[in-house]
Amino acid sequence: MKFGTQFFDNLPWKQRDSINFVQKAWDRMSPLPGGRRLFTQILSRFVPYTGSMPFLVEELRPGYARIALADHRSVRNHLRSLHAIALANVSELAGSLALTYSMPDDARFIVKKLNIDYLQKGRGRVIATCTCPVPTTSERKTYEVTVEVHNAAGELVCQTELSILIGPKQTK
Repeated sequence: MKFGTQFFDNLPWKQRDSINFVQKAWDRMSPLPGGRRLFTQILSRFVPYTGSMPFLVEELRPGYARIALADHRSVRNHLRSLHAIALANVSELAGSLALTYSMPDDARFIVKKLNIDYLQKGRGRVIATCTCPVPTTSERKTYEVTVEVHNAAGELVCQTELSILIGPKQTK
């Protein structure tokens, strides 16, 4: 695979309205050395609020996402544990990415509802995982998605239920 300007010109930046940008970018970058980090940095630019967190997209495939969140001062609360909203944010990211990666090229999504149960304090690096249905059309439909966040010991820190509405992209 070439790494010159031709490689970067063929990345799906300018085509993102007509393709599944997340899927194409991940499939192109993740096998490369440093590709997961590059994908995470690009995603952070497109989603600035989420991009403020120290996360790394570790795996994406149809109906599945795994996202790591580092325990950094910027995402801690006054109890020196991960902030509730940081856990909600990484949960929403995992659920959204799992579904987005799986969507048809002509679909888009928005989160309609988020319900989270905090089971214990999050300390140290945590992993958010989501396994979800794979949409086959861009027909307007709500998908229920569950995300689990575990700590390094494998203990469940929180569980999140997302309702995500998928529908067709608007044509210009």
